[in-house]
Amino acid sequence: MQSKKTYTLQEATKKLEHYCAYQERCHQEVRKKLESMHMIPEAIDVIIVHLLKHNFLNEERFAKTFVRGKFRIKAWGRRRLTYELKKKDISKVNINQALTEIENEEYIEVFNELAEKKARLIKETNVYKKRKKLIDYLSYKGFETHLVYEKANELVK
Repeated sequence: MQSKKTYTLQEATKKLEHYCAYQERCHQEVRKKLESMHMIPEAIDVIIVHLLKHNFLNEERFAKTFVRGKFRIKAWGRRRLTYELKKKDISKVNINQALTEIENEEYIEVFNELAEKKARLIKETNVYKKRKKLIDYLSYKGFETHLVYEKANELVK
């Protein structure tokens, strides 16, 4: 039988400082990491408070970084970003604050480029099926329904 590695409070704190310094983390990720290290709930709370106090953990900063990264790299729309942040238990205030990181002009520009590129790549000859595929793709990416339908009707005739 293999014994689990145990950590002292100081060791776990140092490990989590490095974990948070390497990449922005949300409270949920940190809590899961500590649970996987088999820390007791009281120790988890002490470590999270320490990380917050020393600015290793900051939910607002995490949300902003998450939104910028996923929008610029994966071209996710606001609905998908909101959904993913809610899954990570980020507060509504922080989600709304983070979404202001995306400029409206840039958002529409990325949406239009994505829609036009996808419309060119869909090989479907049936107009209705092609429009449906484009709508499904843009909806999956998390763009607002009114934008998706307007663009699909404009591009697929």
